[in-house]
Amino acid sequence: MLTLNKQLSIPAASEALPGREQAMQVADSHYVNGHTLTAPFPAHLTKALFGLGCFWGAERKFWQQAGVYTTAAGYAAGHTKNPLYQEVCSGMTGHNEVVLVVFDESLCRYEQLVKLFFESHNPTQGMAQGNDQGTQYRSGIYYFSAQQQQIAESLMLQYQQQLSAEKLGEISTEILAAGEFYYAEDYHQQYLAKNPQGYCGLGGTGAVF
Repeated sequence: MLTLNKQLSIPAASEALPGREQAMQVADSHYVNGHTLTAPFPAHLTKALFGLGCFWGAERKFWQQAGVYTTAAGYAAGHTKNPLYQEVCSGMTGHNEVVLVVFDESLCRYEQLVKLFFESHNPTQGMAQGNDQGTQYRSGIYYFSAQQQQIAESLMLQYQQQLSAEKLGEISTEILAAGEFYYAEDYHQQYLAKNPQGYCGLGGTGAVF
């Protein structure tokens, strides 16, 4: 992806691009597993939302996890309604590139997903991930329940202890209530399955739980 964005602060809502009413149209099914890509999802499943850099590689990390029903690339934690990729890259929507993860808690606990999140990227880089710079590459966990919030905050403290012991920096991950999730353009969905040689800028710190 290699989008270099010099906008390193999130704009105020009054400064953000206005967006549009029309929602993004995406495929009905997940390119890898064939499950539905959009709601409604089966009632026994749970949602999670993570931002960990370029969503191409981030989405692949989660669709490969056992117990995950479906994943989708999108935008969240910003101001602009139904943003376009170019708008997000401008830094003027406030959004983060995120992955929606729909999973079966009887097969995969939320704790597993949070651990995968922390171990799959460098959560200490602020408004960047590797060579990708910009607010859309920030590290974030967006919770759907008080229980998810508690788990995320607890595991972040544990991971910080590990990073501190190895002198690997201070975590900059934001943990916020999940707001509106906007699907990214269809070509972004399961991008690295469609383009196996495509760009992936993810790189963890090497620290594990």
